[in-house]
Amino acid sequence: MAGDGRHRGLDAQGYIEPEGSLGRIPHAFRPVVAAARDRLSDTFGARMTSAYLYGSIPRGTAREGRSDLDLLLALREEPTEADRVDARALDEALDKEFWQIDGAGTLLFSRERLLSDLETYDLGWFVACLCTPLLGEDLAEFLPRHRPDSRLARETNGDLALLLPRWRERIADAADTDEARRPLVRFISRHLVRTGFTLVMPRWNGWTSDLKEMAEAFGAYYPERAAQLREAAVLGYEPTGDLAVLRSYVADLGPWLAEEYARVHGIKAPRP
Repeated sequence: MAGDGRHRGLDAQGYIEPEGSLGRIPHAFRPVVAAARDRLSDTFGARMTSAYLYGSIPRGTAREGRSDLDLLLALREEPTEADRVDARALDEALDKEFWQIDGAGTLLFSRERLLSDLETYDLGWFVACLCTPLLGEDLAEFLPRHRPDSRLARETNGDLALLLPRWRERIADAADTDEARRPLVRFISRHLVRTGFTLVMPRWNGWTSDLKEMAEAFGAYYPERAAQLREAAVLGYEPTGDLAVLRSYVADLGPWLAEEYARVHGIKAPRP
């Protein structure tokens, strides 16, 4: 219920709890994670200070053959194009070798950026609360704890208006096939659901990464838009390649959400 004061995903002091752990990894995905750990060390070596898992695998909710492998690396220096080439090659090899996953993706950032003041309530929060340490030091030891407040909402998803033009370009450039559009539907659906959830997160007073629960939380405060976000949550898990869905996202739901987000929480601090 809206405004019921329950604390979901929070500890006794009201801080967001880390949501994953290595102990929650489903048995079928453990060989994938073991291979990723070894290959990250071999590939990046001393260039890397930390490696993390995030997403459904460390949360224990991954579905065999349907979920992807999500990795984040902290590097000693800013990522180079060579680093990105190595990461893409690693992702492609893991995806090809392991039937358990439907894709792999590795995010690269410098250690300095992850610990910077500018990223404390965006990438810093992401590492501290949504990432599970896999290798190296845990940067969460150097980061503050986070509450589900308006500042966190603004700095995580307060840039939707900047993203919409890029999404329109990606939709226009995509091949005219369901296969080509399906990843876009999945990606944008998930982003919009998470943005809708963080819009109401301070009032809901908690945290969840479950798309359907996010949509329900949003719907309690915006019933006139609830059906749209519920449908986006479904498509975030089971995407189609429907062009009409993508067009509705960038013509209606996305612009409305960006405007309402700016009204309630303000605009995310500009990045270089």
